[in-house]
Parts: sequence; structure tokens; C-alpha cells
Amino acid sequence: MSLRKDGRLSRRELMKALSMCGAGATVLGPLLTGCRESLESPASREAQGGVRRARLDGKPRFLIVVGAAGGASIVDSFLAVRASEAGVDAARVNTFADEQVLNVPGSPFRAVRVSSPRLGDIPVPVVADQLPFVTKHKDSMLVATTVGTSVNHAIAQKRSLTGNAAWRGRTLQECVALQYGAGCPIPNVNMGAGGYAERGTDVSLPSHCYGEVVTHASLWPLGLDGRKGLKGAPSEAVMAMARRTRNTLDARSVFGQTFEDAPALRRWNDQRIVGQPALEMQDLINRLSVLPDAPPRLPLSEFGLTGSPDGARLRAAFPDYLTDPVEGQAALAYLLLKNRVSVTVTLGPSFNVSVGGDFGIANPPLAFDFSHNDHRTGQAFMWARVLRIVDKLIDLLKSEPFDVSTGESLWDRTLIYVATEFGRTRSRVANATAFGSGHDLNNGFLLLSPMLRGNTVLGGIDPRTTLTYGFDARTGTPLPGKLESNEADIFSGILTALGVDTSGSGLPDASAFLPG
Repeated sequence: MSLRKDGRLSRRELMKALSMCGAGATVLGPLLTGCRESLESPASREAQGGVRRARLDGKPRFLIVVGAAGGASIVDSFLAVRASEAGVDAARVNTFADEQVLNVPGSPFRAVRVSSPRLGDIPVPVVADQLPFVTKHKDSMLVATTVGTSVNHAIAQKRSLTGNAAWRGRTLQECVALQYGAGCPIPNVNMGAGGYAERGTDVSLPSHCYGEVVTHASLWPLGLDGRKGLKGAPSEAVMAMARRTRNTLDARSVFGQTFEDAPALRRWNDQRIVGQPALEMQDLINRLSVLPDAPPRLPLSEFGLTGSPDGARLRAAFPDYLTDPVEGQAALAYLLLKNRVSVTVTLGPSFNVSVGGDFGIANPPLAFDFSHNDHRTGQAFMWARVLRIVDKLIDLLKSEPFDVSTGESLWDRTLIYVATEFGRTRSRVANATAFGSGHDLNNGFLLLSPMLRGNTVLGGIDPRTTLTYGFDARTGTPLPGKLESNEADIFSGILTALGVDTSGSGLPDASAFLPG
């Protein structure tokens, strides 16, 4: 967004920002006053296989997907292996010097500490210590080992959300939106990149289940009202009259009469005639905005805007929200859940470089896939980046009451899924500390929630090879030697923890993900 020479936004520039942000608002659900239990409509029953939903208490549960793009390696984090544990092959597989792998008291998890003057060829220091995060959050953490089915970025990203089409090709987000999102303005907001931003392949779902794509989290809320934010805009009454006239003329046009029964036109009219006014009534243009009223550069008050009451707190938590896309996404994710606008939000780094942060660069080229250039520092830098965002989000969610009568916080009903496409190859030149890695199907996923069986590793790792092995999804029993794909188990485990009814889906029993 450009500024005038005096540093102020012109009306034309603000209009341009509004149109850019509004262009993404194309999949609006049933726009009521806030999230609640999904309505038991015939379409909902049919989409769920005609069965009654289970494990519901009448309250929504929330899913945050963090796309760890590029291949976040579980053996460079919570299942790291010391050189002394790997035997004769320690020097040629991805093990760490013993002092770099830290035990977490009272936990099966480990934490890695890495310090380097450079991030590959980029002259910025890397100082990463995972121990504070794991110590703080271990009781809500679950690591599930996995073997995927693709080492293509886009394909594997999408499969991490669909369990490789485990349930009619639905994504996890679509399942949660179907279960809990019928009463939300925009149930499923997706700020991810690549395969993380794709919708599933089940076309039978109600349209509100599909993700609303957001490309710029900090500016997007400005597009949620057609009148506010414009100096000299017509009154609400005049705007309503103009819209009624427009709708009448459109319906009488040759185009409107020819295609009046077309599903696409009906959906468009529903969004424009019903959805848009419903959004505007909720004042989301202000409630979801992190931007400050900071004349002369951001004179929001001159345009009748105020921003969110939580804006100052979020700007303190995510100070680089305008230059670091992931910080902006995390701030918006919190506001979407707090204000019951959404039940599922997707965010995460892209492959693009971002500047900012303590070291001058927030996101290296290719995110976790920078491991091709320098595996050890690339993984350490990106894990620190993801865990920092997750840590701040959890703190914010813990501070927000969900139900005062029960003492529940918003965090008590939220699950964070750190989704990544695959792991990394384990081999290295003997004793090398700087080496590149490729894509590998063998890996593990990080999940965090009070609704999970916390402080738990499902599966295990062979220290001789640093390859993970599987587990029984029902009992949690480790199964050494099990190396076949278990994408459906992960998919089912997340939905099970979130209370989504999977009856009739054919998904495996994933009781191992639940508290004992």
C-alpha cells in the first residue's frame, strides 16, 4: 500500500486496499451471530453419512493448522538422537553431539539446542533452544510418528490435511467446519500456502465448510464492509436502498433470468444479498483489525475505523505483524477464534523470504526446505520460528475465557496441528555438522491440546537409523518395525480429539490420541 508524500493514506489508496482485501471474501457461510453447535439439517446429516454426531457437549471446538512448509524433521526436535545412542553408524546418520540433545524432566520428549554464526550461506546467527517450549507445554503435547506417501511438496501438504483422502477427500478443516461451523460468519479461514490452502475433493459438503482464502492477514479485515472506511460514504439507509435496486435490476436482466437456477449464481446472490450485510452488522472490519490508529501514516479514525480492542496486546505479542506474514496470520487467527467468527484457521510460513525478527530475517528461502542447503541450521531456525508463534498463540488462548461458568479457556477447546509434508533424509558425510538433506517419507507430527493425551509419543525411533516406527492407533502400543503409511491414523486421531463424529467414515479407531 503506497502513501502520500505527507505519509497519509489517500481515499483512492484506501479504496484500493479495500478492493484487494475484499477480493478474497468469496466463500461465506451461514452468517449468524457466532459459532455454535452445527445445525442438524438434512444436508448436514447426509454429509455425515446420516448418523448422529457423537461426543458433543453443545459447544464448538477449534482447530488451528500450522503448515510447517518444507519438511519439519521430527528427529531435529522432539525425537532427536544422541551420537552415543546410535552405535557404529552415529557419524553417518543425523545424530547430534550428546550435549545438544536435552532431556525434558518427566517427559518422553527431547529438546535440541543449536548455535551457529550462519544460516547456511546467509550471514545471520542461529541460536535455537527448544527446551523452554517443551518444558512449558509438554503436558499438552503429543508426537505421533508417521510414514507418508509422497515427497512432492504440494501433494504431501494436502495429504497431511486429508489423510491421503481418508474420508471422501475432506480436509480436517472442512470436517471441523461441518461439525461446528454452521453458526459462524466464516467457519474456515485459510491463510496457508501451497497444498495447505487447497480445499478437499468432497463436493457434497455445504459451501460454508470450504476454506476462505486470505492472502494478507493484516489488511484483509478492511474488505469486510462495503461502506465503512470511506469518507463521505452514503448512509446505511441509502446504501440499503441502492442494493435493493441493484438486486431487482439484476434479477430482471437477461443474464439474471437466463441463469437464475444456476448454482453458482444462486450462491453469489446469497453471499451478496444475505452474507455481505450480515458480515457488516457484526463490525468485523474493526473487530478483526490489528492495525493501530496512528496518524499520519494510518489515520484510521479519519475514516471512521477503530480497530480491535485487542489490537495493542496483539501488536505487542506479534510486533512484526506487517512485515512477517506468519505473525500477522497468528494475530488474525486469535481474533477469529475469540470473536467466534471461525472454528478452524490455517496459517504458516510460505517459501518466500521475509525480513524482520531478531536476526534480520524472519523466513529463509524455502522455509524448512532450506535444509537442502544446510539441514542442521535450517531446521533449528525454522523450528524456533514455528514454536515461537505457537507459544504466543497458546498464551493468548489461555488468557481468553471460553465459558465463565465452567472456567474453561479458549485453549481448553483448541487443538494446534503442526502439519508438514514429510521428513528429511538421515544420511550425512561422516561427522559433518553442516550438510544438506533431501525429502523422506519417514517423520512425525506435533499436536498440542488439552484435549489430547499429553506428554505422549505415539510410536518410537530406532536410534541406529534415526527412523521412526509406528503404533497401534487404538491402544497406542509401539510397533517396532512398522514402517507402512499411517496417514489415516493421524487424520482420525485429530478428528477424534476434536469430538468430530466419524461414524460411517471407515476411519480407524484412534482412541490412543485421547487422554487415558
